Amino acid sequence: MIRKHFGWLGTAVLACGLAAMTPSGALAGDHDGDHLQTSTPIKHVVVIFQENVSFDHYFGTYPHAAPNKDGSVYFFGPKPNTARVNNLETSGLLTNNPNGVNPFRIDRSVPNTCDQDHNYGDEQLFAHGGLMDQFLLKSCNDAALGKTSTMGYYDGNTVTAIWNYAQHFAMSDNFFGTTFGPSTPGALNVVAGNTYLGIVQNGLSGKGFIANAASSGAVIGDADPAGDVCSNPKRTQINMSGKNVGDLMNEAGITWGSFMGGFANCAATHTGITGLTTTDYIPHHAWFQYWTSTLNASHVGPSSDAMIGKSDQANHEYDLSKFFVALQNHNLPAVSYVKAIAIEDGHAGYSNPIDEQFFLANTINAIQQAGYWKDTAIIITYDDSDGWYDHQMGPIVNQSSVTDDQLLGPGNCGTPKPIDAQGDIQNGKCGFGPRLPLLVVSPYARANYVDHRVTDFSSVVRFIEDNWNLGRIGNGSTDATAGKLDGLFNFDDSDGRALILDPSTGQIVQQHDQH
Repeated sequence: MIRKHFGWLGTAVLACGLAAMTPSGALAGDHDGDHLQTSTPIKHVVVIFQENVSFDHYFGTYPHAAPNKDGSVYFFGPKPNTARVNNLETSGLLTNNPNGVNPFRIDRSVPNTCDQDHNYGDEQLFAHGGLMDQFLLKSCNDAALGKTSTMGYYDGNTVTAIWNYAQHFAMSDNFFGTTFGPSTPGALNVVAGNTYLGIVQNGLSGKGFIANAASSGAVIGDADPAGDVCSNPKRTQINMSGKNVGDLMNEAGITWGSFMGGFANCAATHTGITGLTTTDYIPHHAWFQYWTSTLNASHVGPSSDAMIGKSDQANHEYDLSKFFVALQNHNLPAVSYVKAIAIEDGHAGYSNPIDEQFFLANTINAIQQAGYWKDTAIIITYDDSDGWYDHQMGPIVNQSSVTDDQLLGPGNCGTPKPIDAQGDIQNGKCGFGPRLPLLVVSPYARANYVDHRVTDFSSVVRFIEDNWNLGRIGNGSTDATAGKLDGLFNFDDSDGRALILDPSTGQIVQQHDQH
């Protein structure tokens, strides 16, 4: 099996001393972004955007985990006073579920599963107007889990790292996809709060990609970015108009970068811990490639490593390896969007929780030990639910009535209210969509805390905008109405809290925890 390491990353991270994680042990040097005025003590934001997990799929019984079938235990019980979470256990739906089949635990010995149906309209069908009782309609027939696989969930004896981060930092149990649908709408919303005005550029049919199969409109499917040399010429390709948060950062002179696994060589593949082999780069996950203003069409590297985060030929678009170069060279941009190579992004069908954990723990370990920890916020979330069962319906803040909608019946997600002179700008944006995990790992994150306030993808955009006083994107972006992530933080208290985990097991290696 082949495993990708980024030089100084891996076991070397685990050997570092605890002092490297604390403010007093921070590496010397003038870090990019440290001198910029912010509205909070946070000077560096790292958004780690993983793939295809519903909240209940990872947190259905949090913080209670059952031993694995071989008797192994990786998560050693909840901390005292762990906050109550709205999950399957507390809702009573583990034993009396309206889908006719009760949710079931997936053992750590079964990390690889089939990929569920997570299309825009089908996810609305599953939700069934809030009854949340139609998830078996298109459940994939998994070789190990059977025909009701969508009802399966993991616990802390598989997703150990995620549960340990939740125990020591902050999480939300009320965070939603901004709209229903698969990866591309999620990727657009987490950088722009807007899926409207996706323009088909290659002449192929927009059916399944653009609402009502129009030549322009709201993006509802996984179209590739037009102009990206790695995009599939036989697949619908689109450009987005308007702005994203990268444009706002450029206007304000804020350093930033989009770091994508496989960006330097989109034909490269890797084999993971469990034996799956996957192509590293997936074009329809590449957030900023959809806008001409932030496109790096030929995937060229920066003119020098010193220019990572600054405007040059790379146009702020980089291979994932450059994120670790920036960490090592002490020039991390103020804002970083980070995407794993595909084998490590957690997407059912080609990735899994074990390979995902390897990436998350290694990456977060590295950030904590690179001298930025004292003023960094790591935001971890997922682009869509994959169609895995979740019992909680989100509020429908964007109504829509295109033929693809199915929430309240064929063509029905309520009646959209026109916005200004742009008419049906909300059509094809039915949402909020499914509930997803969201965690904040930071010395300013509240410890062992669960936030219940309603937030969505565009809340990430709003946090960046507000922290650097960037203003709003406009043009129908939901950044203006998004709930704030501030509730996950205590900006008056940074105690240097940090947590080093074993990437293979997710278990705690070192911790500095005053709470």
